[in-house]
Amino acid sequence: MQRFKLTIEYDGRPFAGWQRQADVMSVQQVLEDAAFKFLPGDERILVSGSGRTDAGVHGLGQVAHVDITRDMTADQVQGAFNYHLKPHPVSVLEVEAVDDEFDARFSALKRHYIYKIKNRRAPLTHQKGLMWHVKTPLDAEAMHDAAQELVGLHDFTTFRHVHCQAKSPVKTVDYIGVERVGDEVHLTAGARSFLHHQIRSITGTLALVGRGKWNRADVKAALDAKDRNAIGHNAPPDGLYFRKVEY
Repeated sequence: MQRFKLTIEYDGRPFAGWQRQADVMSVQQVLEDAAFKFLPGDERILVSGSGRTDAGVHGLGQVAHVDITRDMTADQVQGAFNYHLKPHPVSVLEVEAVDDEFDARFSALKRHYIYKIKNRRAPLTHQKGLMWHVKTPLDAEAMHDAAQELVGLHDFTTFRHVHCQAKSPVKTVDYIGVERVGDEVHLTAGARSFLHHQIRSITGTLALVGRGKWNRADVKAALDAKDRNAIGHNAPPDGLYFRKVEY
């Protein structure tokens, strides 16, 4: 048996998230279904991801591992997955043979996300569902400045979904950056792990700063409140992308 590390890209719009669920389609499910088609007999394998993403959230560099009993090279595994994943918008970008101690989730040192906001008056066409459309002009510099209140070790209860399954709301965020790129505003963040909806809640709250409705002190007050009711706004999943994982 050989363990392989997969680097995966996907459009999250058709899926109910990463994790396999009953009666709805997920990214994990279509990967496991694809593997079933090229593995011998009735073999079912588990595709273990580095972290979950919500319905509608996209992947640029999601990582997973699989254990395959069939004698295959990394190139053959990649080709087989991509052939049988069609027509789903999921692509295995890279496959690497790894030792049995590698675990996509527990070996991860840092996860990186990017949230993309399309900041213009005109409606979205090609990028609909791939970015959050905000018509009001945003001050990206003010958003970046306010975001620094959220960097470091904090209790992120305010920025945590009520159904989050993490044992503790305390997380260390290594960095948050906000910058304008033409008519887009990009928020990037990195940490060992994030809470359910943490990035979306942070983005929505910082957008209030960008609109001039909140300031840096308001963001700090929301964080210090440790109360989900103190959140400014929860951004939609459209603009959120799982960028990469460090090991």
